Formats: sequence, C-alpha cells, structure tokens
Amino acid sequence: MSRFAYVNGRFVRHAVASVHIEDRGYQFADGVYEVIALAGGHFVDLDLHLVRLDRSLGELRIGRPMSDRALTMVLANLAKRNGIRDGSVYLQITRGVAPRDFPFPPDAVPQLVATARRARPVDPKALTDGVKAITIPDLRWARCDIKSVALLPAAMGKQAAREAGAYEAWQYDRDGFVTEGTSSNAWIVTRDGELVTRPPTHAILNGITRLVVIEIAKQAGLRFVERAFTVEEAHAAREAFVTSTTSFVMPITQIDDATIGNGKPGSFALQLREKYQGHMAEIAGRRT
Repeated sequence: MSRFAYVNGRFVRHAVASVHIEDRGYQFADGVYEVIALAGGHFVDLDLHLVRLDRSLGELRIGRPMSDRALTMVLANLAKRNGIRDGSVYLQITRGVAPRDFPFPPDAVPQLVATARRARPVDPKALTDGVKAITIPDLRWARCDIKSVALLPAAMGKQAAREAGAYEAWQYDRDGFVTEGTSSNAWIVTRDGELVTRPPTHAILNGITRLVVIEIAKQAGLRFVERAFTVEEAHAAREAFVTSTTSFVMPITQIDDATIGNGKPGSFALQLREKYQGHMAEIAGRRT
C-alpha cells in the first residue's frame, strides 16, 4: 500500500488521506481516472495516457486542475516518495465539491487525488497455463469510451469472475457481441489465424495497452482486424487473451465452459506478451 497519497496540492499520509463528503465523484461518479504503469522508475506510455485523460475530461466538461507537465511532476514525486520503481500510479479527477444537485455546478473546482502501488508478482502458472474468463451481460452506460469512475458494473462483474474461479469477465451486449472485460480489452485469434479485437467506439474504452499491442501486431506482420465478435465465436477461437495496464498481455485458455484452442497459451498471445515486455524493458532502461 502507498505510504503517501496526493490530495489537491498536498502529499499526505495514505492512512489519513480524504476528500469532502460532497465531492461529486463520491455522490455522482462525476469524475475520471487513469492508471499508468511504472517500469524502472519511468512511466509507460505516459503521453497516450495524458491524451486519453484530456479526452475523458473534455467529454464530461471537467476542467484540468493542472498542466500535463505539472501533473507528470506530481506523479513522479508521488512514486519517488513511495519508493516505487515498478508498479503503477492511479489518478482521479472529479468535477469538485458542491451542494448536492444534479446539474453541473458552475463554480466547482476540479479535485485531483493520486496513489501509487508496487507491481504485484505475476503467477507463473497463469503464464504457462493461461487463465479463465467468464461472460456476463454488459450492464454499463452508453459512453464506455470515457474512463469514468462509475465502475459499479465492473466491480459486480469482477466479483462474479472471482466467485467462478476466473481471472476476468467478458461483457457482451444485447446482440451477443463481446464488448470488453471488466478492466481489460478482449482479443481472440480465429481458426484461420486472424487477430481480432473490437473497434474503439462508445461501447469500449480504448485501452492504452490495446493501442500499443495493435502497433506491435502490425510491426510483427500479424493478420489483424478491428471488428465485433460474438461469445460463440470466442468459445470457438484458436486463442484468446486480454490486455490492460496491469495484466499487459494475459492468455486466456478457458471461456465459460469452453476450452480455448488446445488449452494452453497460444503463439500469438505469447509473442505479443514477449514483445510488449520488450517495449516496457526499453522504457525501464532509459536514463533518468
């Protein structure tokens, strides 16, 4: 756990960090967030995260509490104060504190909080055997492209996955098409070797790791397409995996009761994970 958190201009002890009871993030989920990985003391794909943060804030018409340069300095300082070189930082920006009323308050000041944590060790068995996913109906709102703090459906889905002994839950829309995981993007490899993930519409969050893996796949010459795929197609896939800031590229070898491929991590997932780890190693090796 973090020793220090950042709360609206101050570094404070994590145990006593707090926000106002009428913060709109608490009362209306009126805020956005980002999770940024750290490798060797360097932020991974920071520029892409900042671009997405700006987009999310713009879509909700929430002001920036500080410039990108100042925010980067705050997050770097937070990681340093917590002694974290490999891990992640979490930042959350809400519209601010105001008397509880649904319309946007005209004078609210955006609130910024941030925490940091060390990377959790990856279970070697997950990489050698792959992990299980389940499928659940997508109960979320219609603007999943905004990285909003309204994560109750995701929390419910993650709990369902845990109770089923699964690593992740893949959500599907009313037409039976997979949207994304509760905290990850969903990928399959078809029987004829086509790498597939859903296009970045309002139905999914355009993951930063997703964007980087797409570029890696293109550079590797893999057959790649962005399109929707059904739960049934996922069950019949040759491979499946998820991508996220904390999972990187994680092979899935079971979805619901269906064994994926031969029940072992496939060549696409392993190749993409290796290349993504190389991407992170290159960042970690940069001089401060």
